[in-house]
Order: sequence, then structure tokens, then C-alpha cells
Amino acid sequence: MELAVYNIKGEDTGRKIALNDEVFGIEPNEHVVYLAVKQYLANQRQGTHKAKERSEVAGSTRKLGKQKGGGGARRGDINSPLLVGGGRVFGPRPRDYRFKLNKKVKDLARKSALAYKAQSNQITVVEDFTFEAPKTKEFVNFTKNLKLEGVKMLLVLADQNKNVYLSARNIESANIITASQINTYKVLDNKALVLTESSVAVLNEL
Repeated sequence: MELAVYNIKGEDTGRKIALNDEVFGIEPNEHVVYLAVKQYLANQRQGTHKAKERSEVAGSTRKLGKQKGGGGARRGDINSPLLVGGGRVFGPRPRDYRFKLNKKVKDLARKSALAYKAQSNQITVVEDFTFEAPKTKEFVNFTKNLKLEGVKMLLVLADQNKNVYLSARNIESANIITASQINTYKVLDNKALVLTESSVAVLNEL
């Protein structure tokens, strides 16, 4: 697959760049994509939820009523889960939601996500660029030139570029990532995928 290369003014440079069919041209595997997205979201969870159980609630341990004859439940002290303000039965406790995925599964999921974008014609390739200084206005003009203004987009760079990152930081619809950090969730969570020429070289080696 070949795509036209544009400059930051949105003009076709007349050059084309080849996308590796072993990465962008495979048949997407939906199940591994599901697993990779599920793992990413699970890894974002803090797992710090906690509810107090009966033994942890502050309150007297005096038995409020008789064991029998009351006509109701055999509640004990004021901390009983049956009473308002009592402890919770089997409440949530801090836990780690992370789980393991094999490296080959994650690699296949990443390729499948890129293949989805290629099949949907949602990939744009631009020549390598930088800004002389952090300027949000310059990045806004960049998105306008590519006709992606207001579109949720992921710009993939070959290496860290501080000026480009700072220029896009205040734009809600723009996300910046390096090619080595790209993951399945980020690719699918953005409608448009904008690749620089040098980042394509990195992704072709996936």
C-alpha cells in the first residue's frame, strides 16, 4: 500500500511512501484487539476502592436486642449490615486489575488496529516537521491544512519533539505519541491517524 506524502501546508509533495503490508495490510483479528484494549483500560484503574466492613465501622459492640422473640432479623450490634450506618457485606477492597498478555498477542493487536485505519482510509502521511517555538496557533493551522480541524487525531512522531508536543497540548482533539510508544487503544481511540515519514519507517518494522 502506498500513500501520498503531504507537507504541513496540506499540499501534496508528489512523493509516495510505502506501508508495509505485513503491518498495515493484514486481516485484523478482532479478539486480540479486544484483549489489548481490555488490558490497557484495566491497567489504568487505580484499584483504590474500599468500603468498611462490619469489624471496621466505628460503633459500640453492645447487642441491641434479644436473640429471639423480636420478630425480625437476628442483628447484633449497631455495626450490623442490616442497619443504616452499619458495615457493608463483602465490600470492595484495594486490588490490582492488571493482567498479562503475551507479547505476540499485543503485537498482533497493534498491527490489527493499524490495518483497520488503513482499510478505513484514515491514515495521513506528512513529511517530517518541527516548530521553531511552541505555538498553539501553528498547530491549529496544521490541522486546518490537513482538513482535520476538530477531528480527534493521533499524531505519531519518530522521536520526542518538545515544541510540537507543547503546541498541541492545549488542543483537546489532538494527541501526540512516538512510534515506539504506539498502542492499540490509542490508535483506535482517535479517528484520524497522522504519521510522519520517519515514524512510518519505525512502524513498518513492527
